Amino acid sequence: MSLPNDMRAFNRSVVENFRAGGGTITMEGMLKGSDLVLLTTVGRSSGRQHIVPLGYLTDGDDRIVLWASNMAAAEHPAWYRNLVAEPQVIVERPTPAGIDLFTGTAHTAAGPERERLFAMLAERFPHMAAHQQQTEREIPLVVVERVSGRAD
Repeated sequence: MSLPNDMRAFNRSVVENFRAGGGTITMEGMLKGSDLVLLTTVGRSSGRQHIVPLGYLTDGDDRIVLWASNMAAAEHPAWYRNLVAEPQVIVERPTPAGIDLFTGTAHTAAGPERERLFAMLAERFPHMAAHQQQTEREIPLVVVERVSGRAD
């Protein structure tokens, strides 16, 4: 399932705003001031890079946590399916000094790790955790661990 053109255009504008603002979302609207990362995955069919803005949690200095809720849709989002096929990703994360750009390896949390991370998500973003009650699938929690300091 691909994104509608208007969603692609919106994501492009968020990516541009994130980069222009040094990791700060300054555009008017519901995302203004949001903590986001940019995740670059490789398309499982196309082999092309795809960039998506996502909310995140930190779990230590070198780990970020993403949730593949897809707004509680019945299927996983494309970015998640891409990283399952190719777990090497690029992350752009805001820091006080600007954008921290790094390569990482992604895995889907399971068992006690998922339970711990879901509790963190529910505490920090209860409205996102509530998506789990709105779908029959288990919403994947993705852990991205830093591999290198800067992506090329």
